[in-house]
Amino acid sequence: MRVLLAAVTGLLVLVSTSSPRADSPAAAYKIVKKIPLGGEGGWDYLTMDSENHRLYITRGTHVTVLDVETGTEVGDITNLKGIHGVALCPKLNRGFITNGGDGMLVVFDTKTLKETDRVKVGARPDAILYDPASNRVFTFNAGTKDATAVDADTLKVAGTVPLGGKPEAGVTDEDGHVYVNVENTSEIVAIDARELKVLNRWPIAPGKDPAGLSIDRKQRRLFSTCHNEKMIVLDADSGKVLATPKIGKGTDASVFDPETKLAFSSNGDGTLTAVQTDGTDFPVVANVPTEPGARTMALDTKTHQIYLCTAKPKPGQRRAFEPGSFVILVVGKG
Repeated sequence: MRVLLAAVTGLLVLVSTSSPRADSPAAAYKIVKKIPLGGEGGWDYLTMDSENHRLYITRGTHVTVLDVETGTEVGDITNLKGIHGVALCPKLNRGFITNGGDGMLVVFDTKTLKETDRVKVGARPDAILYDPASNRVFTFNAGTKDATAVDADTLKVAGTVPLGGKPEAGVTDEDGHVYVNVENTSEIVAIDARELKVLNRWPIAPGKDPAGLSIDRKQRRLFSTCHNEKMIVLDADSGKVLATPKIGKGTDASVFDPETKLAFSSNGDGTLTAVQTDGTDFPVVANVPTEPGARTMALDTKTHQIYLCTAKPKPGQRRAFEPGSFVILVVGKG
């Protein structure tokens, strides 16, 4: 996942080849709230703790923790470098951060928001997830092109899985399998979370350069959002490509809402693409206007609202933003 965003000028609303369905639950989605947070620099993954209504926002050198009910900051995890993602293990009251700058997994207490430990993993850890079936945290390491598995209880490294390319987002089916996008080979790699071995390598053509990944655990489907403006829908058991709906430009995240049966792609062009998944045709049912640069997101499974973030780019400067302009966008039914 790319930490800093290129300057984007103007708002581009993606035009679908078909009109959004009026009966779709996505038809009424819009920005319902903006939460200004300010600060400087870029950002990467957002992680939602719906049970405790907290949003974890990675900001390069620190993690801002936001209470989404009140819109106030409740903590800040600091002394970090080049961070990318956060994973949570509720039963242990532990959180985990990929500290890409020094190849460490940073452990913190989710009640106190204080750092408690650090574990050496692969080079440039980026995406991260917690797998409850194996009770392991998986870091996906861009520098060493592998995944490191760490026992969530003991914090011991259980093993490393070579991925054969640069990993991006990963997901778990919570039944012993972990899936991860491999960006430079345009594949999804399926891993046995307990045995720590690669089970399958599935090409996602016509998708190229996959970024975001989400999963429908009940229907066994994967939704991989790609930089050539396609969402690749795959069968999570066979790897068969089921559909390739069109999405916006500059995607960096995908989420799936099991209640609404919608798969979303957040796009840097200022759109949020919604795909209906409860049939066999997977139509695009909405392209919700957001703001330029809002390409990462998290889903609140209790409220079904989606949280995105962006900042105002400095004119004519790549990867530079106006100080104090960082904002959280809340998308829901208006």
